[in-house]
Amino acid sequence: MPVLELLRHDHAPALLAFERENRAYFAASVPDRGDAYFDEFAARHQALLDEQENEGTIRFHVLVAEDGAILGRINLLDLADGAAELGYRIAESATGRGLATQGVLEVCRLAVEEYGLRRLYAKASPDNGASRAVLARVGFGAVGRETLKTGETAIAYELDLGGSFGRERSGTSS
Repeated sequence: MPVLELLRHDHAPALLAFERENRAYFAASVPDRGDAYFDEFAARHQALLDEQENEGTIRFHVLVAEDGAILGRINLLDLADGAAELGYRIAESATGRGLATQGVLEVCRLAVEEYGLRRLYAKASPDNGASRAVLARVGFGAVGRETLKTGETAIAYELDLGGSFGRERSGTSS
């Protein structure tokens, strides 16, 4: 079973391999990262680790297989005022095994217990049924539509990490 880990410097080679191997698969449902992402990967990776460590406004997590391969990313962006935006992607070879749901649930637990968050936001393309299903299973509710920078429309989701979500995971009765 893969383990969720906070992104570290030594994840870089496996993370780059994950992104390269799944580039076309991801581009079918989310905007492509572009060639510059891959050309400047090392510098970008270090900058994100620095931001994670020094500013605390992002938390990047990876699902790591026993052999060290990265099977997914589950990230929290723009942490501020008890809230953050959730984003995730799972390798094509690892889909259909519940890893996205497992990883998102674990990041939600960390959001409450480690990062002190009370609310998460997410977006999914109307055409991305798998991503929308993960959000629904975890308890996110659709709250409207949003136009992305690309001009595409996404469904906006929200999850209250207090209420029953937090109590269920803390063992406290509702």
